[in-house]
Amino acid sequence: MHDLAHRLRRLPPFCGPVRIVGVDGHAGSGKSTFAGQLAEALGGAPVLHLDDLATHDELFGWTDRLLTQVITPLGRGETAQYFPYDWHARHFGPPRALPPAPVVLVEGVGAGRRALRPFLAGLLWMELSREEAWARGRLRDGAEQRDFWDGWVEAEHEHFAKDPSRPHADFLVRQLREGYEVLTGPSGTVGPDHDVTHGDGPPAVC
Repeated sequence: MHDLAHRLRRLPPFCGPVRIVGVDGHAGSGKSTFAGQLAEALGGAPVLHLDDLATHDELFGWTDRLLTQVITPLGRGETAQYFPYDWHARHFGPPRALPPAPVVLVEGVGAGRRALRPFLAGLLWMELSREEAWARGRLRDGAEQRDFWDGWVEAEHEHFAKDPSRPHADFLVRQLREGYEVLTGPSGTVGPDHDVTHGDGPPAVC
C-alpha cells in the first residue's frame, strides 16, 4: 500500500496542482474500504465518494456535478464545494469542502469514465468479477435493498457496456486474505478502435 502511495505521489497532475486518482470497479468490489486505506497511506488524502453525487433518479448522471463542483475548482487550485446527496431524505445536503491536496481520491462505480479520464493522474480498478462483487454487495445491504440492487445491476451493466473503465486502468487491485495485490493494468494496451469487454485478459504482475 505504501509503495503504491509513493508511486501515486510521483504521477504528474492533470487537474491543476491536484493528482486525481480514480478508484473504480463493480459495486460491492471493495472500493470504499480500499480507498480509505490508500488515503491513510497517502497521509490523509481526501476521498470523494461518487455515491455523494449520484441520486436515486440519476445513478450515473453525476458527471456535470463532478465537473462543476469539484474538478473545475480543484483545477484552479481552489477548495471545492460539493453537495452530498442524502439517500434517506432523497435530497442534496449542505456543502462539503474538498481541499486541493496533492492527491485526491475519487471512489465509485464509473470513476474512470470517459469524461473524467483527461483529469485523472491515475486509475485503479478493483479486480473482482461483477457476479462476485454484486453478490457481496447484496449480502452487505440486506433484503431491504433488494429492489434497489435489481435496478442497480441493470444500470451498471448498461454503463460499463457503453463506457468501460477497466481497459484504461493503470493498476488492477486484488484483495487478498491479508492486504492487497497491485498489478499492472491494461492502460496503453487498448486503443480507441479496439472492442474490449471489461474483465478481459490476464493482468501482468508489476
